[in-house]
Amino acid sequence: MSAIPVADDVLDADVAVLSLAEVADAVGQSENKVRRMLRDGHLIAVRREGQLVVPADFLSKGGVLKGLPGTITVLSDSGYNRTEMLRWLYSEDESLPGVTPINALRTNHGTEVKRRAQAMAF
Repeated sequence: MSAIPVADDVLDADVAVLSLAEVADAVGQSENKVRRMLRDGHLIAVRREGQLVVPADFLSKGGVLKGLPGTITVLSDSGYNRTEMLRWLYSEDESLPGVTPINALRTNHGTEVKRRAQAMAF
């Protein structure tokens, strides 16, 4: 089984994170399924105090935040590593609804977020 890619913890200390067990409960899947989601690029994890954790912002009531896996794919295809993706998702951009890409995704502005991610590749 391949290793789970992990981003450097570039998140602010006040960003809420969930353990893999908590993510599994939230999405109604096993921890193994969550690990597969991390390997497949549907989520990004960081290591905090020796434990793999995922930003709580990456989840919604229905599971993984709509538009997040596609945005991660676009960023990956553009050459971004997991740490750079995480940094970009939480970077302020006053021209985006929600001020950061992750907040824009949370407010159903995924198309605009993906458009910006694609534009950064060129």
